[in-house]
Amino acid sequence: MKKLISALGILTMTALVGCAPNMQQINASSDKAEASATRAEAAAKSAEDADAQAEAAAKKAEEAAAGAEDAVHKANDAVARLEAAFATSVTK
Repeated sequence: MKKLISALGILTMTALVGCAPNMQQINASSDKAEASATRAEAAAKSAEDADAQAEAAAKKAEEAAAGAEDAVHKANDAVARLEAAFATSVTK
């Protein structure tokens, strides 16, 4: 019985030592995780910057479109005045 208990104790200790985590692997995994997190933060910052640039470009495009609409209205008014002037000069 004493031998059996001793054998089980040795077997248990061997199993625990064999299953104990390797600190080098844990540290390497932690370093990889930190590097991945750093890259993810950089990618997120880059995406936020790109979003801000896209918003600024969209605002400029809207302003340009509004300016183009104003130009079209002015051109249409000029054409209408020209047509009216032509119509009055022909009927005289």
